[in-house]
Amino acid sequence: MTRKYGAAFLTALAAGSLAPATAATAAETPTSADAARRCTSLAGLRLADTTIESAALVPAKAAELGIAGDKPGYRSFCRVVARVRSAPDSDIGVEIWLPTERWTGVFHGNGNGGFAGDLAGGYSGMVDGLRRGFATATTDAGTAPASPLEGEALIDHPRKWRDWGRLSTHVMTITGKAITKAFYGRNARRSFYTGCSTGGQQGLIESLYYPEDYDGILVGAPVINRTWGHAAVLWDYAAAHRTPDSLLSDAKLKLLNRAAVAACWRQGHGLAGDRFVSDPLNCKFDPGVLQCRGAAGNACLTEAEVATARAFYSGPTNRAGKANYFGWLPGSEMPDTFGWSFLQKPIRDQPPFGALFKWVFGADWDWKGFDFDRDMPAVDARLDPIVNDATRGSLADFAARGGKLIIFHGLADTLVAPGQSIAFFDRQAAEVGGDHRLAESARLFLAPGMMHCGGGTGPDSFNATLGIPPQPPGYDAEHDLFSALIEWADGGDAPNQVIATKFASDDAGRIEMQRPLCAYPRKAEYRGWGSTLSASSFRCVAPDDR
Repeated sequence: MTRKYGAAFLTALAAGSLAPATAATAAETPTSADAARRCTSLAGLRLADTTIESAALVPAKAAELGIAGDKPGYRSFCRVVARVRSAPDSDIGVEIWLPTERWTGVFHGNGNGGFAGDLAGGYSGMVDGLRRGFATATTDAGTAPASPLEGEALIDHPRKWRDWGRLSTHVMTITGKAITKAFYGRNARRSFYTGCSTGGQQGLIESLYYPEDYDGILVGAPVINRTWGHAAVLWDYAAAHRTPDSLLSDAKLKLLNRAAVAACWRQGHGLAGDRFVSDPLNCKFDPGVLQCRGAAGNACLTEAEVATARAFYSGPTNRAGKANYFGWLPGSEMPDTFGWSFLQKPIRDQPPFGALFKWVFGADWDWKGFDFDRDMPAVDARLDPIVNDATRGSLADFAARGGKLIIFHGLADTLVAPGQSIAFFDRQAAEVGGDHRLAESARLFLAPGMMHCGGGTGPDSFNATLGIPPQPPGYDAEHDLFSALIEWADGGDAPNQVIATKFASDDAGRIEMQRPLCAYPRKAEYRGWGSTLSASSFRCVAPDDR
C-alpha cells in the first residue's frame, strides 16, 4: 500500500462511496456471495443488551493509477454497527469491520477523541487494521449526541460520563469479539488496541482495569487526569482573555517559538538548524526576555502578553504559586490547528472543552467567575471517581499475563500535557521496582517537536494508525510503532527505538528528515558527525551515560 491509503480510504468513506451493499450482485463469485450472506445474517445476531443496527457487505475496490496519482483500493469487509444499552441512559455505539478474506485471526480495538459522540473518530485506526487483515472496531464512547469538541449534550447524564471515562471501551471489546466470533466461527487468537488523546485514555483504562482484553496496547497522548486536563485549557483561556491586550496573535506566537527554540539551543537542548527543541523538559525559558522596552510591535511582547505566555508555560497554580498541574513546554508555541492559538479561541463563546465544568455547575456556568482554588475541589469531588480512573490502578495484572503497552507523546503537545505521561510511567515503574522491571512490559516514547497526536515541526510519522501525520515510509517495526508492538507481543524483541519521519510540506512523498525516538528514559543524542537530517547520525543514550 502507499502512504496515501488511509487518507483516501477515509475520504471515500465520508463521501459515501463505501456505502454497504444491501445484496449480492450477479457478478459475485460464490465466495463473495457467501460472505455477503454471512454478513447480512449478523443483523439477526442476539447478544445481551445489544441491537445490531446494520450489517452489510462493503465490496472490495481495486487500486487504480490515475493522472493525479495512486487511488488505493481496499479489501472487501462486512461492516456492522451495533448499540449496547445495558443500563438506563447508557447507549454505547460500536462499529466493526470484518475482512471477508484472509482474516489474520486478530481483533483490533480503536479509541476516539475529545468528548467522542460519533464513530468516525476511530476510522483512521480501523483503516490500518483492515489493511493488516484484522477485524477492527471502534466506539462512540456512549456520549452521543455529543461531538469531539462539544460536550454540553452530556449535562445531567452522569451515566454517559462513566461510559466515556471507564466503561465503553470494554463494552466495545466484548461486543466486537462476540461479533467477530459469530462471523468467522472462531475466537480471535490475538487482540490489539490503538488510540490517541481520549483514545489514549481508553487504552490505559483497558490495561489497568481489563487486562484480559488485549495482548498489546499502543496509546498516544493519553488523557490521564481528565479534570485537571480540562482545567489547564481553561487556565490558558482565562489568561489569554484577562484583558483585551492579553491575547497572543499568530505573529506573537511565532516570535515566542523562535525565541524558545533559540534559547534551548544555546542551553544545549537542541541542534542548530532544527525548528524544534530536542529536550524541552530540561530547557528554561522566560518569555520576559521578549518584553517591549519601547513601543509595542510584532518584534516584542507587551506586559500583558508576557503574563499570558508565562501562564501557558506554568500551567494551573494555586494562590501561593504552587503548581497544581503541568504546563506546556518550550517549543510548543506554534499557532497550529491544536496549538496555542486554539487554546485562546472560543467554541460557542466558551473555552475549548469547557462543557465538562457545566456537568458540575450546570448549564448557566460562566467561566469568567471560575476560581481554581475554590472550584476545582468541587469539580474533583463530583467527577474524579467517574472520569479519572487512569490516575489510579496498576499495570501488574496486565504485565503478569504477558501484555505489552507502548505510550508515545509529542513534547510540543498543547492539548494533553506531556508531563502526565512521564508521571504515569514513573509511578508504574516505582510500583514494580524500577524502570528496568517496567520495561519488560511497557515502553514510553517522547517525540520532540510533535504536537497533539501528530503535526508540529518535528518528525511525527511513526504510527500507521494515526490520521493526522502522513503514514510512515514503511510498515515495518523500525518505522511503525504499531508493527513494533505486534512483534513484541508475539514474542519478539522489545522496541528500544523507532525512526520518526518528517515529510516535506510541499511534497508529501519527500522525506525532509528522520530521527530516532528512544525508549524513555533514553534520549537521542547526535553522534557529532553526519547529517542531522539522518537518523543514523544519532544514538539512544541513557541519562547515566551522558
